[in-house]
Amino acid sequence: MVDQRSRDTTPELLLRRALHAAGYRYRVNLKVPGAPRRTIDIAFPRQRLAVMVDGCFWHGCPEHGHIPKHNSEWWSNKLAHNLARDGDTTALLEAAGWTVLRVWEHEAPEDAFAHVASALARAGRTATNRAEVPPRANPSHSP
Repeated sequence: MVDQRSRDTTPELLLRRALHAAGYRYRVNLKVPGAPRRTIDIAFPRQRLAVMVDGCFWHGCPEHGHIPKHNSEWWSNKLAHNLARDGDTTALLEAAGWTVLRVWEHEAPEDAFAHVASALARAGRTATNRAEVPPRANPSHSP
């Protein structure tokens, strides 16, 4: 388990690349309010949208999650604890006013991107291309 990546996984990187390419800006591995040892995979703090990219095995995917045959009692307890922690993290974030969006690692990056973009649109945020954003006027500088 030491070799298992907890951040910057391939599905997470693919989603982040798609979001960035579309002009979305976000924070990575932002601490969960009230639980400093837990992090949000992709956070949009202004919109209070937390995106969690969950691995199928570790987070009990209904399609691909399974309990290993060897040492099944230990694994069952371990995975149940993971699910309970996920629920607790979601509850903490929602209590702090965040919307939590969970994406499975097996989802196509395009589908995951569409879910996130839709949630951001509901929150009133659209992608901005830096080339399309007019420069801000700075009143302290004269032309």
